[in-house]
Amino acid sequence: MRYPEHIAEPMRAELVQMGFDELRTPEDVKAAVTTTGTVLLFVNSVCGCAGGIARPGLALALSHEKLPDRLTTTFAGMDLEATEYARSLFADYPPSSPQAALFKDGKCVEVIQRHQIEGTNPNIFASLLVDAFERHC
Repeated sequence: MRYPEHIAEPMRAELVQMGFDELRTPEDVKAAVTTTGTVLLFVNSVCGCAGGIARPGLALALSHEKLPDRLTTTFAGMDLEATEYARSLFADYPPSSPQAALFKDGKCVEVIQRHQIEGTNPNIFASLLVDAFERHC
């Protein structure tokens, strides 16, 4: 089931304004994550922890000096096939949204799950991302 586009559009736009490329098809995901370098793939969501913690935490993390080469996003409940394909690339982790995966040279090297985000705050999520950036970027 897809959410109505008008509900998701402001949440999509928030990430695009931060510099994220939207991945709306499985082909988009495959092309993005199989490149050389580092790619952050954020599974966006309409839930409160995405809006109140994850997206603000992303904005904080992006002020760090060490960043992935590319920022990408797919939207759970909207980009169904793209999200399903993205999650298949880190199938050892149960699907959750929001969710962030860091790829390096085409291989998933880090995944941050909803249970690590929910109930925290943007600074904690940002620190999880920055730690991953420091290790892999």
